Amino acid sequence: MLGDEQFLVERAVRAAVDAARAVDPATELTTLPAAELTGPVLLELASPTLFSEGRVIVIESSHDVGQDTADALLSYLADPADGVVMVVAHSGGGRSKAAKALPAALRKAGAEVTECAKLTKQSDRESFVRAEVRRAGGSIDAGGVSALLDAVGSDLRELSAAASQLTADSGGSIDEQAVRRYHRGRAEVTGFNVAEKVVAGDEAAALESLRWALQIGVPHVLIADAFADAVRTIARVSAAGRGNPNHMAGELGMPPWKIRKAQSQVRGWSTPALRESMRIVATLNAEVKGAAADPDYALERAALKLLAARKAGRA
Repeated sequence: MLGDEQFLVERAVRAAVDAARAVDPATELTTLPAAELTGPVLLELASPTLFSEGRVIVIESSHDVGQDTADALLSYLADPADGVVMVVAHSGGGRSKAAKALPAALRKAGAEVTECAKLTKQSDRESFVRAEVRRAGGSIDAGGVSALLDAVGSDLRELSAAASQLTADSGGSIDEQAVRRYHRGRAEVTGFNVAEKVVAGDEAAALESLRWALQIGVPHVLIADAFADAVRTIARVSAAGRGNPNHMAGELGMPPWKIRKAQSQVRGWSTPALRESMRIVATLNAEVKGAAADPDYALERAALKLLAARKAGRA
């Protein structure tokens, strides 16, 4: 597995275990950090058991391995044990030369590579949503994809669950209205909805939406992420200057509709206000992840600071 998106890593491990247990229901799962792996330990893990049960051995954080451990893994792959599935998780980076070279070496040795990289681009998340809906046996149009991302946010675990449930509830064909009906109030009041009102300078609506989002259980982290995404998007579009959203989409890595929306929002923001807002959302990110005693208060305070920054920039 190559990448450090936890949801995709967990899914890849689960798929390997399920496939092994389809052949041998008694297959055992062993998980071991690469830092604890040595040649002798690997041989012991892969040696036949009394009843010859199948095994799945998951080596975590292989980007931390040294040369000896990398050599042991490659030596094992040259002559793997019957009934043993070896799953090696690697972030794609590495501290040592051996760790950095390990993915290519494993690939050359015949290992099957499952990509588990984080999805940082909007287009990648849109593709993920479409793939999840297809995985569940349905189809979704462009409006449905946008509505689902607006409603749920960027967390892949939540997007996957929502795609699966929506496919089951909608008969397999999903559009924007199906997403809105399914999410009801939550689809209308999400972190992105609150953030949109904040960057538009609508204080009353922003605070009302924020309090409702918190009341219905929208996670603090998702709201904070939406604030950060809104500010970063406006800053990037502002720096890119005016232009055709369709032509700018590739350069900025955003869908045209998002650029178009940001272009309408840019007019309310000065460069100093955007700089201050970047500091505000960076602080908020730390606060909702444990630095603040009261994350509800941290979110409301950040919303007010963003509103004030925008207003000061227009003065």
